[in-house]
Amino acid sequence: MRILALEPYYGGSHQAFLDGWSKLSRHDWTILTLPAYKWKWRMRHAAITFAQDVNERIQAGQSWDIIFCSDMLNLAEFLGLASDSLKSLPTVAYFHENQLTYPVRFEDERDYQFAMTNLTTALAAKSVWFNSAYHRDSFLEAIPAFLNRMPDYHPIDAAGQIKAKSHIHSPGIESFPRRTERKPGPVRILWSARWEHDKNPEDFFEALKIIKEHDVDFRISIIGQQFRDTPEVFDRAKDYFAKHIDHRGYQQKDDYKTALTEADLIISTANHEFFGLSVIESIAAGAYPLLPKRLSYPDILQLDKNPKNEGFFYDGSVNDLAAKIEMLANRAEKNSLWQNDPNKAKKITERFEWPNLTPLLDNAAEASKTDAP
Repeated sequence: MRILALEPYYGGSHQAFLDGWSKLSRHDWTILTLPAYKWKWRMRHAAITFAQDVNERIQAGQSWDIIFCSDMLNLAEFLGLASDSLKSLPTVAYFHENQLTYPVRFEDERDYQFAMTNLTTALAAKSVWFNSAYHRDSFLEAIPAFLNRMPDYHPIDAAGQIKAKSHIHSPGIESFPRRTERKPGPVRILWSARWEHDKNPEDFFEALKIIKEHDVDFRISIIGQQFRDTPEVFDRAKDYFAKHIDHRGYQQKDDYKTALTEADLIISTANHEFFGLSVIESIAAGAYPLLPKRLSYPDILQLDKNPKNEGFFYDGSVNDLAAKIEMLANRAEKNSLWQNDPNKAKKITERFEWPNLTPLLDNAAEASKTDAP
């Protein structure tokens, strides 16, 4: 099958997803991309830019069996501008994120035009893929309230139409090197996320402050992408935990893998997470997860199927997080962090590895040809 892939924001998780899938796919791919720069402009112009490119390719004799795009594309606009030969093709829109429920510090900062772009793309696509059930559900639940803010002509049952053609397909990960033995020393704690308020870094550092006051010895790596509006707590933590820090800030690929491989614990305090790719990658590298029991985490760790995975979660409070870090720190120093199942990390994450995930995505792409329009 010939797939035309359109990615207006070729960077980060968007790039990793396309590269990881297409590299091992049995299908033939034409991948058109734009640089990961100025995402608002990308959402505004990508449909026009891609339509011009694709129309020229059609005139040169190219053709495809299916169109695949990310949530950054206004799919309805693209189809309106592209050659008539594309209008009957199956279309799949993959939602890495969405601008209706993407966190903003204040709701009046949200630009509803981008939310409408996501909505019209989902309505235009024959099949809509979300990276997690939590993402799908939160997006669909937000649609009615969003539309009710508009003055009139609310699309009737837009959420129901999208739900009927929605599917869950997680992103994949590369195979990570895993250490054979833990280096001696105190527990090594990893926090790997965007340095933004929705990741709730205040709770993370407050929990570390508690265990520090309890004389628990530890090392920390605080890594992730930084932006202009970085929460002040990171600067305060840099001084307060200076003697504990191994890695800090954005890491290049090899350094990122090193930080993950060294870690004993991967901790999240996120208030918002569409999937949690860095958590899955950290577990694959051998880190024990300690996650709030919310968002996508119970789903991606299959808590409903594996009640024993309850040990990977805390109740969302700082005190419970600190208490469980102390308990796991003691286990780590005794080399019994994973207790009697040292291969459990691999068992948790192997379904996300590209060699295992790619055939499922290939099959799903073929099945989308019969999805209801």
